[in-house]
Amino acid sequence: MAYRWKNDLKDADVTDHALFLNRRQLMAGVAGAGLVAATGGPRAAFAQAALEPNSFEDITSYNNFYEFGTGKDDPAKYASKLTTAPWTVTIDGLVDKPGEYDFADIMAKMTVEERIYRFRCVEAWSMVVPWNGFELKDLLDLAGVQSGAKYVAFETLYRPDEMVGQKFPVLEWPYVEGLRLDEAMHPLTIMATGIYGKDLPNQNGAPLRLVVPWKYGFKSIKSVVKITLTDKEPPTSWNVANSREYGFYSNVNPNVDHKRWSQATERQIGGGLFAKRIPTLMLNGYEDEVAGLYDGMDLSVNF
Repeated sequence: MAYRWKNDLKDADVTDHALFLNRRQLMAGVAGAGLVAATGGPRAAFAQAALEPNSFEDITSYNNFYEFGTGKDDPAKYASKLTTAPWTVTIDGLVDKPGEYDFADIMAKMTVEERIYRFRCVEAWSMVVPWNGFELKDLLDLAGVQSGAKYVAFETLYRPDEMVGQKFPVLEWPYVEGLRLDEAMHPLTIMATGIYGKDLPNQNGAPLRLVVPWKYGFKSIKSVVKITLTDKEPPTSWNVANSREYGFYSNVNPNVDHKRWSQATERQIGGGLFAKRIPTLMLNGYEDEVAGLYDGMDLSVNF
């Protein structure tokens, strides 16, 4: 049964309304290619009224993927060089069935749903994105999580010949990320394989990326090739680069500013140069669903 949560995101809130209205036909094409589209899929929540819709082009041309350059349009310019087939994901560490998992085999075993989520960048801009993907929990269950596992570590592809940004020491490559196990197993946490029913574009993390909607976008690691179950908190790229500004948890929190800017408000992409900023919601609006994960924690210390 598809996971359900508070429903106050409307179709009109989604990037490119016209394309979104045609998503069922798009999904039919995806399903014909071997993906399973869940009917009556879940809907995310969004408390803000009068959203200015983005365009499909916004999602695919305005993003951070430093493996292809540091400009917002660099990924769209250069990601076409990335080879995404064949693709395998190594799952190892504290699992019953470690090994290399072929992407096609993974997809044959997963239930793909449409998930409309807010996306909040740490740079204080935001979008609403209609992802297609499956719950990370289902993939971890496939590998068999052992009782000693406490964290999940992720690693991005390292291929400098195709990912030109990796030729420069902007970060330590390959890009790595991590979640606590209960965060990873939460039903809101998905591995995205597409947007609008289409295969995930290279610049958005093809063919497989993590999406954790209550965390800043850089936690949603792209083009994943390795997942490791471990009993120790794993290193994460931005925390390694600057632990003063980027914590392990990186939950969206309007009450905890970045060291160089406020996180109290955000700019919605597509709203124009002089668009009014809107208040940022605690845990990006998913507080009802995930706040319990952090009971007893000081989220200004564990940022």
